[in-house]
Amino acid sequence: MEKAEIQSLIRDAFEARKFAYVPYSRFHVGAALLGKNGTVYKGCNIENAGYTPTNCAERTALFKAVSEGEREFTAIAIVGSKVGEKNTLVTGPCGVCRQALFEFGGPSLTVIMAKSEDDYIVTTLGELLPYGFGPANLD
Repeated sequence: MEKAEIQSLIRDAFEARKFAYVPYSRFHVGAALLGKNGTVYKGCNIENAGYTPTNCAERTALFKAVSEGEREFTAIAIVGSKVGEKNTLVTGPCGVCRQALFEFGGPSLTVIMAKSEDDYIVTTLGELLPYGFGPANLD
């Protein structure tokens, strides 16, 4: 991915983060998932008093995209920080999100974890989830 494309996806993740519902952790996360078709699907984290039903930003974006018919993805950008605080460290996808993303993105999915548009880490899902379990394991 080119730097301009990465920065655009990061901006989309920051935009999505504005809608986070986080009354318990106060940790806002936004994600922007790039479909193979070029569409960007945004998601935010949505907490619940029962904790287990809480949904991460990455899965919100993924489930939105899949529910709209998209099944292939090339990249995801993730940003997160406490309410009112500037990002001081990168926010990576949790294990559940890594597994959910692996289903549709596989090991080659580009994962961008950003503090800002100019301060980010680019890696792959395969590096974050080595030996991931996906559809190919069930053939």
